[in-house]
Amino acid sequence: MRYALKVTYDGTNYGGWQIQNNARTVQEELEQAACEVFGCAVKMTGSGRTDAGVHAEGQVCHFDVQTEIPAEKIATCLNLRLPDDVRVITSVRAEGFDATKGKQKTYRYSFYYSSCELPLLTRYAVRVRRFPDHDVMNAAARLYEGRHDYKAFCAAGSSAKTSERNVLSAKVVKTTYPDRIQFDFFVTGEGFLYNMVRIMAGELYEVGCGKPCEIENAFATGRRDLLGKTMPAKGLTLVCVEYDPSPFENRGGGV
Repeated sequence: MRYALKVTYDGTNYGGWQIQNNARTVQEELEQAACEVFGCAVKMTGSGRTDAGVHAEGQVCHFDVQTEIPAEKIATCLNLRLPDDVRVITSVRAEGFDATKGKQKTYRYSFYYSSCELPLLTRYAVRVRRFPDHDVMNAAARLYEGRHDYKAFCAAGSSAKTSERNVLSAKVVKTTYPDRIQFDFFVTGEGFLYNMVRIMAGELYEVGCGKPCEIENAFATGRRDLLGKTMPAKGLTLVCVEYDPSPFENRGGGV
């Protein structure tokens, strides 16, 4: 039987989603919890990787196991065995579902301007020292939309076969709070390259601070040196993964 999970986690203390030899990972924690629940080895297949320090509100994975536990109760059973920074939001029966076949993903990159570092945001957003122009950033973000060659927006070490990606929407939302002005860069696409969103966010911030916009030149030339610095991992969150059809629609389950 196949089941699908929607998972949220604070990625601060993890080397990312995917199991590796030299770091604690979210996949490993889920598989260990599942082994305790079901009494056998269970392989969790995620919608894709999140890198070290990156968070998730709506990561999705699937696994196969024979069990008498009702699908909607699996989330609770796993959560009782998971560390505090990983939680299963929803568990459903999902025959034929493949978590790697998501239609699109949405990421959020968060940074803020304030007079000092704010402790409650330290894990989830980056404090910036210069105040960026929101309208300029938003105009630049729209240049990301469409199908482009994102070679210049990919960090070394990527195993992707092609650097062409289709970005469906990109925008920067500005919110004013009593203690800060926060900027959230939302980007939705069919897929992303290694560090792509963090590089996109870095270029937007630099452009907002007065750097000439080099997004279109970077598409044409593939030159990484044209763009701003890669932003730190802690500001990045995987918001959601969408499927057609979704295994979570009109289904019970959850915690």
